[in-house]
Amino acid sequence: MQTLVVDHPLVAHKLTTLRDVRTDSPTFRRLTDELVTLLAYEATRDVRVAQVTVDTPLVSTTGTQLTRPTPLVVPILRAGLGMLDGMTRLLPTAEVGFLGMARDEATLQPATYADRLPQDLSGRQCYVLDPMLATGGTLAAAFRLLVERGADHITAICLLAAPEGLTAVEEKLDAGLDRDHGATLRVVTAAVDERLNENGFILPGLGDAGDRLYGLV
Repeated sequence: MQTLVVDHPLVAHKLTTLRDVRTDSPTFRRLTDELVTLLAYEATRDVRVAQVTVDTPLVSTTGTQLTRPTPLVVPILRAGLGMLDGMTRLLPTAEVGFLGMARDEATLQPATYADRLPQDLSGRQCYVLDPMLATGGTLAAAFRLLVERGADHITAICLLAAPEGLTAVEEKLDAGLDRDHGATLRVVTAAVDERLNENGFILPGLGDAGDRLYGLV
């Protein structure tokens, strides 16, 4: 699995404001939207394209166009929804599927409660949206499900990641997937933070992304 930390001053600036406990939910949502678009720009460098001929007002020339099947964007409910607009702004022709996964706060293990994805993802590029890569259980389960359905290029876009989470994803995938699955797996994030605390939250982090996006419910 590859990890890309996007080193850009605008990314760092927006992330700093997201971390601030004084940032209210409307501002948090807006900055998340903006930050995701910046991360998505880097995450889509390997999006599949083909050369096409296009007629300008003056001459014919060669251009670039996304190929089919179109990419599939997969937000992890509920916090991943706060990243969807920022992603589809950059990829408006992408299809969107939804995956509902909740982490048991006692065992820290993910449980799937909603699956709105095609059963056959053969040859598809997928972009998973999940703000926080903490313990790694949710992302590993999402990767595994997509690979088992045939996706061959999967990129997770996360606002933050913990080093323990990145290690756990690799270990869980090594244990749960055929080593010859052939899929490219990547994580694109704004920062890899210091560590997890005893409750499985990222430090210094930014708190619970879902609660800060949508409030306590």
